Formats: sequence, C-alpha cells, structure tokens
Amino acid sequence: MAAEGSTGRVTKRRARTRANLLEAAFRVFAAKGFGRVSIEEVCEAAGYSRGAFYSNFATLDELFFALYQERAELIAGQVAGALALDGPGLDVRAAVDRVTEVLLLDLDWLLVKTDFLVHAARDPAVARTLLEHRARLREAVAERLARAHGTTPLPAVLGGVDGAARAVVAAYDGVTTQLLLDQDVEAARAWLGRLLMTLLTGGGTGDGGTTDGGASGVVGATRRTTPERAERAERAERVN
Repeated sequence: MAAEGSTGRVTKRRARTRANLLEAAFRVFAAKGFGRVSIEEVCEAAGYSRGAFYSNFATLDELFFALYQERAELIAGQVAGALALDGPGLDVRAAVDRVTEVLLLDLDWLLVKTDFLVHAARDPAVARTLLEHRARLREAVAERLARAHGTTPLPAVLGGVDGAARAVVAAYDGVTTQLLLDQDVEAARAWLGRLLMTLLTGGGTGDGGTTDGGASGVVGATRRTTPERAERAERAERVN
C-alpha cells in the first residue's frame, strides 16, 4: 500500500511539473516567438532543471504539440458542446451563435500557433505531425455535423460532412489571421459567425430568413444570378 501511495504521489508531482512546464513555455513562446526560445529559457521560467524538462519532453517540438493538443481539445470541445445542445437536429443559427460566443480567440495562442506553423512549414516531419493534430480537430467537428446531417442538409458544394468540417476550420483560420493583425476580437467573432452561417446553409439562415447584415441576401442573389453570370463570362471569353 505504501508503494502504491508513493507511486501516486510521484505521478501527481510529475503531472504538476509537466503542467507547469507547459504553462511557462506558453508564456515564453508568446513573448519571444517559438523559434527564438531555448529549453533553458523554458526551464528558467518554470523554475525547473533541464532534467525535469527531459523527463517530460524530448524536444521543444514535442512540448509544443502537447500545448497544441490541449488547445485543440479545448476548441473541439467548445464546438462540439455548442452544437450538441440542439440534440439530434441542428438549429444552425443558434448553433453558430453559441460557437462564436465561446470559441477560443486568444491572441497569445494565435501568435504561438502561427510561429509554429512557419516552423513546421520548413520541416516535413513536424508538418506531418501538425497535420495529424489538425485532422483530429476536423474529425471532432465532422462527427457532430454527421449526426445532424439527416435533419439539417449541408450545402452540396461542400461535398459532405468532411468538407463542411474543413470549411469550418478554414473559416476559423482565416478570421484568426485577421485578428492577429487588427486585434479586434468582437469583429472576429462577428465575421466568424457570418462565414459559418454562409458555409453551413449555403448563404441562408436555416430558417428561410437572411443573416444579420444581409450577408445571405447577397450570397443568395449571387446564386440566383449564376446562369446570367455564366452567360456574361461566356460572352467575355468569346470576345477575348
């Protein structure tokens, strides 16, 4: 029993050390940039030795992926939780409102994630791992969309729930890139809501109305005039 108690204390202490290292690394990454931080700096910020670092992580890349997994699980949980409130169906407008209200839009995390994205782009092995993590986030979104798909049809142009999940993640990526530059969180939430409504309903609201600001009216008008646009494009091509 004493040995079991000792093992439990060691496990808890190690988990606390790991959590402290992750928290310290996040602060240092956000302040200096992922590519400009050393293991020593992370250890110093956390108050631990290099030995404590290496007993939890082999490299800074591995530490980052642990951070990324934490944040990806949080985001996936926020999305899934917001969507799950509708039960077997999906009230798109209400779901989008809930998602954009709770979704993580943290500037420090976006800075760290962007730094690491640039790092991964130059290292194929790191890029593969990052792609796997992003795929898990998409799968969590796709799983909920799949459950709702029977009662809430998705726009055919998305090619099913996997395409819709990719579109949702792409919308988040696009909005957060703008957020990094203008740092306007409320505007980012508003634009994300408009984009998600347009993507998931094909420009409508899911209830026959229009989205705020008339966005769906514009998209709807575009869809309705597609044949005329195609004809004009054909004429222009003949002229050229």
